[in-house]
Amino acid sequence: MATHVITGAGSGIGAAVARRLHARGDELVLHARDAGRAKELAAEFPGARTLVGDLADPDRLSWAFSHQKLPERVDTLLHVAGVVDLGQIGELTPKAWHHQLNVNLVAPAELTRHFLPQLRVSKGHVLFVNSGAGLNAHAEWGAYAASKHGLKALADSLRHEEHGNGVRVTSVYPGRTASPMQAKVHQQEGKDYDPQRWIDPESVATTIVMAIDLPRDAEVNDLTVRPGR
Repeated sequence: MATHVITGAGSGIGAAVARRLHARGDELVLHARDAGRAKELAAEFPGARTLVGDLADPDRLSWAFSHQKLPERVDTLLHVAGVVDLGQIGELTPKAWHHQLNVNLVAPAELTRHFLPQLRVSKGHVLFVNSGAGLNAHAEWGAYAASKHGLKALADSLRHEEHGNGVRVTSVYPGRTASPMQAKVHQQEGKDYDPQRWIDPESVATTIVMAIDLPRDAEVNDLTVRPGR
């Protein structure tokens, strides 16, 4: 039975992945930004453990974790949580930059640092849910794309550093996916939101579970998932 630490399990892709792994009886450690959210996740996934810490404030994650019991074994660390705030470079404030960089890049790096000892022992897997914006940047996506380009660099560096320790590293680059985040993006773009036009989170979850279930003789480094309609 594998143990998975998952961020972003409350909705969208993260929730779809958590449901798959929970249904097959794996152990889940679900990250939550606060105690209230942790209680909701525990109710939604009976038997799952929770880990509380605000990804928007990565400097305090170490302090938060020092007051909680971390799992002794970790087989996979799944970075799914993310935030997006669109805006032109000439208008984005430092607050908007810091928020997206902290949640999308610095916090995943800090979480990885905390769990690397367990992942080395288990010869585990770190999976980053990136974005199409982590490969190509467009107008008004500058801060978000910068955070996701940085996340690609983080994953690539980590892969080289930990290959000798048997830790696999995967980046998944979904296109637009039907989720609360996508609804927010459409609102910021001033467009009507039709979830039927975009990728179902369950489809992205299928690719993620495939990557982490792959036999040890192979490793998926980068996986791009685009809308099929």
